[in-house]
Amino acid sequence: MAEPLKNQYGPDIPHRIADMIAAVSPEFRRQDFLAHVLPDYDSLELMPRGWHMADGLFHALPGNYAHAIDILLASLPPAKAATSVTSPTQDREGGSLAPFLFMPHTFFVARYGLADFEPSMRAQYELTQRFTAEFSIRPFLQKHQQATLRQLQAWLDDPSEHVRRLVSEGTRPRLPWASRLPEFQRDPSPVLALLEQLRDDPSLYVRRSVANNLNDIGKDHPDLLLATAERWYQGAGKERQWLVRHALRNVIKAGDRRALALLGYEATDAIAVTQADIAPRQLSIGDTTALSCVVTNGSARTQSLMIDFQIHFVKANGNTRAKVFKLLQTELGAGQSLAVTKKISLAPLTTRKLYGGRHQVDLLINGQCHPLGHFQLGDAP
Repeated sequence: MAEPLKNQYGPDIPHRIADMIAAVSPEFRRQDFLAHVLPDYDSLELMPRGWHMADGLFHALPGNYAHAIDILLASLPPAKAATSVTSPTQDREGGSLAPFLFMPHTFFVARYGLADFEPSMRAQYELTQRFTAEFSIRPFLQKHQQATLRQLQAWLDDPSEHVRRLVSEGTRPRLPWASRLPEFQRDPSPVLALLEQLRDDPSLYVRRSVANNLNDIGKDHPDLLLATAERWYQGAGKERQWLVRHALRNVIKAGDRRALALLGYEATDAIAVTQADIAPRQLSIGDTTALSCVVTNGSARTQSLMIDFQIHFVKANGNTRAKVFKLLQTELGAGQSLAVTKKISLAPLTTRKLYGGRHQVDLLINGQCHPLGHFQLGDAP
């Protein structure tokens, strides 16, 4: 099992932050900061450690917020160049959690800077180029929505891909690890207006964020997601086509016919699934089984096929919940057949707990369900 992230964010982090700030300002009360942070540090998870250190910064920096921000910004290393990283957990300098060194700085802005808009925006502009300000911008969108939207609009053409990504990532209505933005869940039009201007951004890092934001919007407004995807796909180059496909990934997995048709996967005609087999069918947690079948195109035309499979996992209460797994995309000519095989691991995962019982397995072809059979999962040996 993977080591918890918090273990890579140990007590050395408060000391490093204290050293950086003390090196640029004698007004920073280093010992007060460490005395506030360290006693409870080991008992906290990763994100609470960031908030706890933000409170420590409040206790150890000068009381004037704008002056405190000047000190924090003076302690930062130079901003990094474009990297096309895909997550703040990827180090722009080499170690997996190095950017999280600046997480307490962003949390300090979020918790203590709402009354000082301009210094806070200046701080977020700098901090997002070292870590990410996607979490700290959200309280400002809630309390100062119009002013913050104007600031984000001004950042749309910024040379830094990290700043441009903040525009799309910070406005995600359902950003993971963060509080939701209920006003944008109800009416995402201000967010969509920003995404329209970033959909062809030269950076994949930004375009991936745009796709994730559009995917978020679709969870509350599926028709708006589909309408936007259809409009964006018209005359799109390969980069925007990828963006649209990524934004549609959840509805594609759910077999939405409108989304599948947009990507060229129309309702299938005379597709047969035969010779279905699951072996072995009796399994224990930790085992592996394999599914196999033959897909035949019985029509007189070539068909574009998106083939996935889904397992109806048994839950603790005995009910089941289907999870779709991507398999392949292919062109199948008239009268042609294709053998499909896939190994399925039933190893325990931190993201999914397994329970014993009958697990139905289906093949999905352009969203249409073809039952393959089932396997019986017992307890671990």
